[in-house]
Amino acid sequence: MGKAGKTKSHAKKQSSVDKKPAATRNAYGEALLEVGKINKDVVVLDADLSGSTKTGKFAKAFPERFFNLGVSEQDLIGTASGLALTGKRPFASTFAIFETGRAWEQIRQTVCYSRLNVKLVATHSGITVGEDGASHQSIEDVALMRVLPGMLVVVPADAYETKQVIHALSDHYGPVYVRLGRANVPVVMPDKYVFKLGRAFPFHIGKDVNIIAMGIMVSAGLEAADILRHYGIDTGVINMSTVKPLDTKTLLKAAKSCRLIVTAEEHSIIGGLGGAVTEYLSEVFPICIKRIGIRDDFGCSGTPQGLLNLHGLTAKHIVKTVRKALQH
Repeated sequence: MGKAGKTKSHAKKQSSVDKKPAATRNAYGEALLEVGKINKDVVVLDADLSGSTKTGKFAKAFPERFFNLGVSEQDLIGTASGLALTGKRPFASTFAIFETGRAWEQIRQTVCYSRLNVKLVATHSGITVGEDGASHQSIEDVALMRVLPGMLVVVPADAYETKQVIHALSDHYGPVYVRLGRANVPVVMPDKYVFKLGRAFPFHIGKDVNIIAMGIMVSAGLEAADILRHYGIDTGVINMSTVKPLDTKTLLKAAKSCRLIVTAEEHSIIGGLGGAVTEYLSEVFPICIKRIGIRDDFGCSGTPQGLLNLHGLTAKHIVKTVRKALQH
């Protein structure tokens, strides 16, 4: 096993990236098969949702290394921790609302306190779970995981980045939470992109405003940037896929280059990416910041796009926010 905090990059070499929209959970299922073939210590656990989390692909290929714990999320974490203590590299999956909510105490006491090598990869995060409603829409999970000592938090922007994240984490020692979604999302990361834990990816650093985004909001940020440039607003977009540890070097560079920072996340603005960015910049480089996300509210049943519109998580809302803040 590698040493704590060390990560090797195992980005899959590709001549081109499939640009068709795809769900990050599907990419997770494919990546598990790939890392499973590379390393026999990789084991996968699920809480009776392997068809939805896509861990079922691994289960079919490696039945002796797959464990279905049933609807028992606390057991899921305890068993994953036990396997980690034997030298295995467990990936434990279920829906985000169940993994971070029902099993939070086990994650804190067993995984984080002991710094165990457990990868928590949750799917169906955020409001784009859609019609399943507020009870299944996790809008607090990043905050719950980010506050835990030693826990790293990663939110890939698309399917291409998701595959690279899983490859990288298979060689990283220590607890990590990876947040994935249900719906298909555009592939936005460039062909030559290589994921590095703790490193943000700037598409462009703007002189007027920089949009710091995670997950599906990276796509919305890029769309907004194109619109804002037509108004003469030099707009940068940064994919902050590693929310913890935050890439403070890139963040500070962006803040010093512009007049306004906008954070965008499919998560509560309390404790998530917006919280992380404002906490850091308020101490080292105070600047005007606008947070786009869910504002102290629950989701509700509806279509994914309808809910994104309802909560203002769209390119149109980002544009409106920027223009108002810059009085442009």
